[in-house]
Amino acid sequence: MIDQELDLRARLVAAGVELVNSEGVHALGLREIARRAGVSHGAPRRHFPTHRELLSAIARQGFGRLTDTLAGADALAAGTGADARTRLGALARAYLAFAAASPGMFELMFRHDLLEGSGAELRRTTLPLFRTMARLVGECHPDSDDPTAATAALWANLHGLAQLRATGSLGLATGGDDLEPVLRAALDAHLGPAAR
Repeated sequence: MIDQELDLRARLVAAGVELVNSEGVHALGLREIARRAGVSHGAPRRHFPTHRELLSAIARQGFGRLTDTLAGADALAAGTGADARTRLGALARAYLAFAAASPGMFELMFRHDLLEGSGAELRRTTLPLFRTMARLVGECHPDSDDPTAATAALWANLHGLAQLRATGSLGLATGGDDLEPVLRAALDAHLGPAAR
């Protein structure tokens, strides 16, 4: 019985992940998630007392994927002996690629107004990554006592680029779809000009 209940919980989350990836945040109704999981519309309430708790469980899957994606990008760059700036560039590109490949999930993950208990619990998921970024930013700015603010500013810039690209606003402003020049400018702004 316990295995069946855990299986149902996992099926509901998997159905939500599939739905947000295919149709976006607006499609994440309880009835549609239950239908896709092959259960009655009341079944989700046994595992998720509120709709927001189910959305939070779905978002947790996205945060896990993002963390794995970025950790892989960093490990690959670190394995080549890349310096801190190059590793940050790899992390930035992986972040933007994730946002482009999974726009619905990316939107859900940062819609804290929709998520139950999203604050501390979901943020803890990304803290190790943020600390890695802060350490690398600190290596780029060795005179800084606390690279936290610069790291947060860089992350905010990356998130803004992802959002602007998703809405088509970035292409409207820059006249094209090539994100690389804008990303390089953002990295230069936060880390200083790259060595030529």
